[in-house]
Amino acid sequence: MLNKMGTDTINKLLLVLVVVLAAEIFLFDGDNLFSLLFSGLLVYFGHRSYNRKAGKVMFWIGLVFLIMTIMSMAVVRFLLFLFLVLLIYNYTQSGKRSDSPSFPEGPVLTPEEPVLSSKLWGDDSTPSSYAWNDINIHGGIGDKTIDLSRTVLPDKALISIRHLIGNITIYVPYDTEIAIDHSSVIGRATIFDFEKKELWNQNIHYRTEHYGIASPGVRIVTSVFSGDIEVKRI
Repeated sequence: MLNKMGTDTINKLLLVLVVVLAAEIFLFDGDNLFSLLFSGLLVYFGHRSYNRKAGKVMFWIGLVFLIMTIMSMAVVRFLLFLFLVLLIYNYTQSGKRSDSPSFPEGPVLTPEEPVLSSKLWGDDSTPSSYAWNDINIHGGIGDKTIDLSRTVLPDKALISIRHLIGNITIYVPYDTEIAIDHSSVIGRATIFDFEKKELWNQNIHYRTEHYGIASPGVRIVTSVFSGDIEVKRI
């Protein structure tokens, strides 16, 4: 199932589910909370045993009840109305937007400044050029992009990212050796030619042939709840 549904889609569904649950509990009586949790458990355990007939039946029954329960929630009907209002607003504003947006270059960081900062919300990426500092951050929701070709790496460097929801993309120069320890509850992994299309609460260990011998070498330690990791040569 996961190889047919992108991690970005799963992340959006998780965010929507969190917002819906919070709104239903705090704004309304939360009468549908039990039905929502029960159908969610059916979907989860059905997916775990989807290769068996009983698992397929459990999964689809749970999914149908989950959709019916969500659609019956008052907060969902309110969100649908809000979405329609935003859609109309964006349509009316689309004519006022520039067809050729400009993308200013990022600032040059000094050695005292962090390459990336810990952010609870929003995407983050390395600037156009920067002085290297080891990266040790945690994130909430959003994508992280690190381009190692825009800096001068020391012989040994460290990237450590603990993230909740979002994708991590790392661009690595061809003359750089790496070692990766990655863990994910939901997601995918693409590391050069290696690809893992489904990660369900799994760990991945990968290292290039000359890591620890040649330099520069970068150790990458990442963990995400829901998100993809992609490491590319550049």
